[in-house]
Amino acid sequence: MTGSPRSIAENDITLPPGDDQERFAGYGVMGMPFAGGHYLALRHFPASSIGAGYDAVWHRDPAGSWVIYSSVPAAASCARYFGSALEDSRVEDISVTWTGPYALTVEIPDRLVWDLELGRSGATAAMTGLGRMLPTALWRNPAVLSLMSRVAGPALGVGRVRLSGTSPNGQWFRASPRMLWTVENSRARIDGIDIGPPGPLAEQARLGEFWLPQRGMFVVGESYFEQYDSARHRTARPGRT
Repeated sequence: MTGSPRSIAENDITLPPGDDQERFAGYGVMGMPFAGGHYLALRHFPASSIGAGYDAVWHRDPAGSWVIYSSVPAAASCARYFGSALEDSRVEDISVTWTGPYALTVEIPDRLVWDLELGRSGATAAMTGLGRMLPTALWRNPAVLSLMSRVAGPALGVGRVRLSGTSPNGQWFRASPRMLWTVENSRARIDGIDIGPPGPLAEQARLGEFWLPQRGMFVVGESYFEQYDSARHRTARPGRT
């Protein structure tokens, strides 16, 4: 792997083929736990097969309630798949600003300021090398994803991992994290209050069969979801604008 997370994340984004599924490409923080019980995640998907690209911030409060903030309506964002497990979904202005080759700030005006510094480890470098070598066909193979899930959890120290499964709204999902970095430092303020230091949750969080990592991980890659079927899948909650 060559280049910084910033240079790769800003220039290595292409929507994968596959008209029989809903597809997204971009980067984000797979998840970031905080010792006080808060949890944050970021999705920056400039390429989407179902509409405009978007940003989304996921927040779980210490009581376990989830809210997804998105720059586009719920039906075209993460709430399309995870909405039934949320307390709310809201449309907000979200900015993602790179402040250095390995640093970025995520902001929701009058709500959130989240600073992150990224780094590398032997495990993330090895998995990035493997991820960039695998052809797209293998990234869509359930057996390969199952094997990678079992290896990734212990190797990265993130707890349980599932790269494929069923979302809360009923659609299947497949995640393709082709490049990974660790989150070395993170600080977040919600409603002007510092939410405290990073640290694993007492119990690993999940939404449906999607498990959230127990340490901060930044990824570049693609996500695939089953096409929405109103007869079988729950609808995204509209939320508040």
